[in-house]
Amino acid sequence: MRDKKQHFYNYMKTDAFALRHIGPRETDLQHMLQTIGVESIEQLVYETLPDDIRLKAPLNLDPAMTEYEFSNHIQQLGNKNKIFKTYIGLGYNQAIVPAVIQRNVFENPGWYTAYTPYQAEIAQGRLEAILNFQTTVIELTGMEIANASLLDEGTAAAEAMALLLDVRSRDQKKNNVNKFFVSEEILPQTLSVLQTRATPIGVELVIGNHETFDFSTEFFGAILQYPGKYGQVYDYTAFIEKAAAKEIKVAVAADILSLAKLTPPGEMGAAVVVGTTQRFGIPLGYGGPHAAYFATKDEYKRSMPGRIIGVTVDTNGNRALRMALQTREQHIKRDKATSNICTAQVLLSVMAGMYAVYHGPKGLQYIADKVHASAATLANELKKLGVEQLNSAFFDTILVKADSKKVKSVAEAKEVNFYYADENTISISLNETTSVSDVNEILAIFAEEIGTQATSISELTETNHYPETLNRTSAFLQHDVFNKYHSETALMRYIKMLERKDLALNHSMISLGSCTMKLNAAAEMLPLSNPNWNNIHPFAPLDQAQGYQEMLKKLEQQLNVITGFAGTTLQPNSGAQGEYAGLMVIRAYHQSRGDNHRNIALIPSSAHGTNPASAAMAGMKVVVTKTLENGNIDVEDLREKAILHKDNLSCLMVTYPSTHGVFESAIQEITKLIHDNGGQVYMDGANMNAQVGLTNPATIGADVCHLNLHKTFAIPHGGGGPGVGPICVAPQLVPFLPGNPVIPTGGETAITAISAAPWGSALVCLISYGYISMLGAEGLKSATEHAILNANYIKEKLNGHYDTLYSGEMGRAAHEMILECRPFKQKGIEVTDIAKRLMDYGFHAPTVSFPVAGTLMIEPTESENLEELDRFCDAMISIRKEIEAATIEDSNNVLKNSPHTLAMLTSETWNFPYTREQAAFPLEYIAENKFWPSVRRADDAFGDRNLICSCAPIEAYMEN
Repeated sequence: MRDKKQHFYNYMKTDAFALRHIGPRETDLQHMLQTIGVESIEQLVYETLPDDIRLKAPLNLDPAMTEYEFSNHIQQLGNKNKIFKTYIGLGYNQAIVPAVIQRNVFENPGWYTAYTPYQAEIAQGRLEAILNFQTTVIELTGMEIANASLLDEGTAAAEAMALLLDVRSRDQKKNNVNKFFVSEEILPQTLSVLQTRATPIGVELVIGNHETFDFSTEFFGAILQYPGKYGQVYDYTAFIEKAAAKEIKVAVAADILSLAKLTPPGEMGAAVVVGTTQRFGIPLGYGGPHAAYFATKDEYKRSMPGRIIGVTVDTNGNRALRMALQTREQHIKRDKATSNICTAQVLLSVMAGMYAVYHGPKGLQYIADKVHASAATLANELKKLGVEQLNSAFFDTILVKADSKKVKSVAEAKEVNFYYADENTISISLNETTSVSDVNEILAIFAEEIGTQATSISELTETNHYPETLNRTSAFLQHDVFNKYHSETALMRYIKMLERKDLALNHSMISLGSCTMKLNAAAEMLPLSNPNWNNIHPFAPLDQAQGYQEMLKKLEQQLNVITGFAGTTLQPNSGAQGEYAGLMVIRAYHQSRGDNHRNIALIPSSAHGTNPASAAMAGMKVVVTKTLENGNIDVEDLREKAILHKDNLSCLMVTYPSTHGVFESAIQEITKLIHDNGGQVYMDGANMNAQVGLTNPATIGADVCHLNLHKTFAIPHGGGGPGVGPICVAPQLVPFLPGNPVIPTGGETAITAISAAPWGSALVCLISYGYISMLGAEGLKSATEHAILNANYIKEKLNGHYDTLYSGEMGRAAHEMILECRPFKQKGIEVTDIAKRLMDYGFHAPTVSFPVAGTLMIEPTESENLEELDRFCDAMISIRKEIEAATIEDSNNVLKNSPHTLAMLTSETWNFPYTREQAAFPLEYIAENKFWPSVRRADDAFGDRNLICSCAPIEAYMEN
């Protein structure tokens, strides 16, 4: 009997999620360990991590679920969410996700597993989709330039304020003009984010009625809501003209769907227009992720936050796309940067752009007309019932006088949500999904509340309820792309055509150091399509979101256990937002103790560029500390500066393992040094994939860390977003975790909001919840161990071909390593040439020139199997041989000419000193699964000189 049981457990445990998530098979381990030169994974970990920071006990987490158990569990949890008809509005509206977009983009790993398009030649599909998004935004807003999206409307508004501060006139800067007017019509969550951002950078917010604003010269800018938070539509033309006369630049937060009917803010003279594209086919998702938009004037492009996709040409002069102005300001300016944004909501902006492509200008006008007609009909019929409607002009939202308590009782019994502004005022926002029967249901609710019978309507009224002067007269979306893919077949094929131009994780390993491109398991992703999860408004009453509340609280607890900390907020919706949130919590902690003067942030010179940018945004003064030749923090220099600034020391920002891929053994000495001098320690969680289950931020002595859920905890990168960057904090910082003005959350003395929604991008938190729940303590630890194993395997396989720049004290890498490529310049080969040549081998390049110029940073993650690791190493070794064959005198070689396109290989002429086979099929395995770059090298300089960021014919950007 015993033998049978033993025999059973020797089989592959097909129900163990760790078996599916972790790449190397048990049968591979001996070969891998032998290559590395250790006898066991435990020995490798011992030689990688300082022993004094190892965890003494396993993580206290629930036993791992199987995929099937998790599927049932998440379904049962989702059933606790109540899906009401919701007319709350406030910047969030139920939308129809076209099935063709849901299936072919949202649920498609070809789109959701891609990375930020740093390597333009293998990201042309995604870049075109984002260009469509930018074009949609530019044309609907009436502005000149738009970016690839931002995180949400609230943070986009804060970025608009920062831009307007940055572009003040010389006299305004000289006279420290620092007042910013905020209309009382602004969304409440946007106001809260503005309050958070304003104070540290020295901006004084003045909140008031735009109709009585005095246009004082003490103001540099203003922000207006269009339509207002409860639906009132104003013509802001006169306001903007008066402001301009006093050098006050105006930002407008606008509902993008309304701009298909209403005069766009750009035509009123706005300097910046921001908002959300959530209602362009993106699920509510309890707050996110959604793609915000940001549009401005061309003259402000150098101060514009985030990514911009631009048109350029490739080596052959053919049209190509790439990220314009790619030298990101926070990496160049660091603590002088005006923004720390280094990402976008790409997957969601792709969906919103495809929504515009699918519907086209006439379709968007039809949807906007139907939404407005629904609101107009409701207002007219409520008037017949004797219910007073307060908005003199509106698009989709009406404001009525009624007994809120009584209406709420009737409405919730019928599973309907309105927004109850106060005890006598109710806001009702209608949307794309609203039908005639829905309007009748709303009428019946009000009729019941006042004790009468409503007349049932059979069709919508088409009367415009706003001034004729606000009727949009300008055309939009006239480009071919918005007028030719209106059948499902056509759009499906267009999406597929673009997908084929992009290299994502469903094709091959993406070994980007510091970016942790691991498996995004299907079992984690499936719940995102479930209406029980994706169809809930972020401001719905908590008793309607019990499934969400249980999941989010459990995830917070799981992250507390993993980090060793006492509290977590999930609100920050990117890693940079997490950095900022952590610093603002530290700032609030010091202020609570009367230490308002503590404003010095010590940051090692090797830190991420967003670190000093975030510190500056948090009102801190950055003091840079040195690093040693081996890449470690110079402890003596740090000690000297910590003691020098001890009276004003706020914090240290440290990445662990370091950005050089090494566990620094002095880390506890470093953190104690900061505490001894009155500071707090912020740990950047970018490299947390090397810590989970082995050590944690609390053990090394940190006080707060942000986690990249889109890295360590398996949320897909989505082509450059969504991201989630929660912070976990020690007990003394818990009271200051951020709140929300609509749904109470956060600590007892919460700081104002970091982002718009109470729990940030709540929908994708399901992914990390699934990842942790299915791996459990043992699986999480094993994942970390295998990440370290895979990295060190690559390191040893490439030894003798490439030098590793930094290693730990026992010669080991953590979960990533930096390859030295600078000596190849003697052969005329730059690190960029290696990156482009890897495309011919079917791989995305590792991280180029970060954190050290002229190097490659490789991180394989735990999800890659031995065969893929070997293929990558074979490619790198083959390229090394090609480097040896190159000469500095002759640049006509296979590296300098890479990548090689199908058009090159099938051309009648071939004027290269190597064969077509050497160009496209340098190794045997490539023929089995060849990926073809769709353009040759993109010309970045040309694109920056001729900045075109929307769909345009080639003649529009050719140099004279």
